Amino acid sequence: MDVSYQLYSSRNFTPWSQVLGQLADLGYTQVEGFGGVYEDPAGFRTVMDDVGLTMPSGHFALADLESKFAKVDSIADSLGISKIYCPFLMPEDRPKDAAGWMGLAKRLEVIGKRVTSAGYNFGWHNHDFEFEPLAGGQIPMKILLDTAPNLGWEADIAWIARAGADPMEWIKTYGHRITAAHVKDIAPNGQNLDEDGWADLGLGMLDWGALMAALQGKKVSLFIMEHDNPSDMARFARNSITAFQTMIGVHA
Repeated sequence: MDVSYQLYSSRNFTPWSQVLGQLADLGYTQVEGFGGVYEDPAGFRTVMDDVGLTMPSGHFALADLESKFAKVDSIADSLGISKIYCPFLMPEDRPKDAAGWMGLAKRLEVIGKRVTSAGYNFGWHNHDFEFEPLAGGQIPMKILLDTAPNLGWEADIAWIARAGADPMEWIKTYGHRITAAHVKDIAPNGQNLDEDGWADLGLGMLDWGALMAALQGKKVSLFIMEHDNPSDMARFARNSITAFQTMIGVHA
């Protein structure tokens, strides 16, 4: 099993050279990229190489995947990325009905063919809005996965739970589509408000021992630690890899 770290978690704790050094010192060997680290791919790759980190996965915007794929390909190749995930839609860009979500799924299927033809794996990364029922009761995430049969899924487990859905049910039904998982925790109600209600892995309300076992049972092997707004990056990174290693020891 591979443990990685979503660099978005450390966007407020740069310079990146310092962030990467801290992660390597804590025992991380992999990181996941996002738009904030793609300005100088060759330079970033050099820093990663210097501290012994690799970047097997990265997030790229839908617009770039559709209209600037040559640039995406160049960045991914420079950084050693093999799994490309489309991560987010702004509220104004989100489909409003089932037909709209089906249309998005078809666009993702087209993108996926281009991405996989270039030698990468491709998938969608969820937040909470994909699990909010539409006016007709349909669930957008189900529409995406059912309409785009070749679309992989980087499952952000905590966002599923925060949307009020049951992560275990989604793992049971669609676990064969999950190619990576984001690992973070949710603080008890009213706690960690300065961190948007998130918690370090193992210190929140999610039963990550059972979730990890379920994901392993579906052959998921890439796990990415993430916290959307940590007040202390080093604390979060340290607590999370320690908890993850403990869980692996118990459930491997």
